[in-house]
Amino acid sequence: MARLTRAQTQERTRAAVLVAARAEFAERGYRDVKVDAIAERAELTRGAVYSNFPGKRALYLAVLADLVERTPPPPGARPGRTLEEALGALARTWVTPVPDGIGRALPPELAGEVADVLGALAGVNAVLLGLATEALAGVRWDGPIHTRRVRLAELVLALLHGARQLDSLPGGAGAPGAYDVVSACERLAGLVMDDWWAPAEPAVEAREDDREWVTPEGLVDLVRGRGIEPGDGVGAVLGDGVVAVLGVRRWDAVERVARCGVPVTIALVTDTPTEVLPLVRAVVGELCAAVRVAFPETAWPEVRLVCDPGGRLATAAGFAETGDTTEAAALLSGGRVVATAEGTGAVTAVLGVRSLSREG
Repeated sequence: MARLTRAQTQERTRAAVLVAARAEFAERGYRDVKVDAIAERAELTRGAVYSNFPGKRALYLAVLADLVERTPPPPGARPGRTLEEALGALARTWVTPVPDGIGRALPPELAGEVADVLGALAGVNAVLLGLATEALAGVRWDGPIHTRRVRLAELVLALLHGARQLDSLPGGAGAPGAYDVVSACERLAGLVMDDWWAPAEPAVEAREDDREWVTPEGLVDLVRGRGIEPGDGVGAVLGDGVVAVLGVRRWDAVERVARCGVPVTIALVTDTPTEVLPLVRAVVGELCAAVRVAFPETAWPEVRLVCDPGGRLATAAGFAETGDTTEAAALLSGGRVVATAEGTGAVTAVLGVRSLSREG
């Protein structure tokens, strides 16, 4: 029998810990689970658990992310042809029970600990759902100020999250029925709101560059739920467009980046990747999975969203030092990095370099 490599052994240990942790959380709940009990259940030492996860919170978030990524679409689910049908399908996917044992609503004590990140992710999800909604509704952008559907998306998500939180109470006290939630989301499709967006001027200047671009392997696009391969449709990482690197405190820039008008790949980075990025995979991953079920592929947001825990994508773009406050961008053209910028409005700044070169 072939001897396992160190990486294979570590992956096997990590998988065993996740299986044991999922069972413990399902049986005891987040508050009462002990890391020692998880180690015993996995037949590992306490040190083996901590070598893969810094603590119980990181373990729970990793389990949740793993469950989201492994959950198949509801049987018979198909994308809607109209916005009303799509929002109804989105809600139906959201409220369909999943036998995961731990539920999808974060335990109150854990939600409180990561409230700032959850707030940022709520904004990311609203932008992604807003983009899909605009595409299916045929919203066209012209002029310096654009009508959008992000506020509508915020209402839909508030309804879905609120219903889930009520359903997580003992006996589902006060939770609306699944039919009512789906029906309400369908009716929101016809709501017209005063919602507009105007791009801001960059606060930084771009630097011209000229070096080969090499796409890191193993990248997974949360929007499409699959790895990024050469020739795989839309995306700056294939040689043309923009790579944007955003830290957790700059995730409010996702809309500005996503609406830049060129293929864009967003690398999400943070100072605490072992906890924050699994939360991203769980929260944003679930919304993106529901969008893929409910909306036709032509309406999926034309942006790639990548968790970059090791900073490989950021480093390839030329930004080796990244963290919670990072906002940076690299312009790619013909498989080469031709401009970079760091700071507020970095994407707009590097696109200005492209515009100047064309004028010249």
